[in-house]
Amino acid sequence: MEFFFAGLATIIAAVVVTIGVALLRRALRIRRAWHGGRTSEARCLRVFTTTTGGNAPTTHRSRVYEFTTREGRTVRITADNGPDTVLEGDTVMVRYAADAPEHATAEPYRPVALAVGMGCVALFTTAVVAVCVTFMVVALTAGSPDGAEVPDDFPTGLHF
Repeated sequence: MEFFFAGLATIIAAVVVTIGVALLRRALRIRRAWHGGRTSEARCLRVFTTTTGGNAPTTHRSRVYEFTTREGRTVRITADNGPDTVLEGDTVMVRYAADAPEHATAEPYRPVALAVGMGCVALFTTAVVAVCVTFMVVALTAGSPDGAEVPDDFPTGLHF
């Protein structure tokens, strides 16, 4: 039974670390596009919304942009959470890293928000992993010290 709890904690830690790494990589791509990247004018080809959730639906608006790199390559990207003022046919400035134009961004650069977000993701991931490791240690060392079973008539609490 101890291995079940240790395995569950391991799975939770692995999922949280995977999500944390993905979010941090996304933030680093945005930072890289803004600091060492190139710019290009992109045209909004399509605006679409997706609705998720059953009883409390959430609407999410996305846009598809198309731009041409300096090398002449045409690239299409899907950007989430852009400004509501951008409609189909509008042009916006996108930034991209020279070696990865498919990771272009049309988002405004907010370095403080990006740094705070990266810090929060790292802090949350570290906290969850610490709790999972503590839980695993407790689960695996919860038995008696010599591995013997505790007798049924062993006093386990205070009786008044």
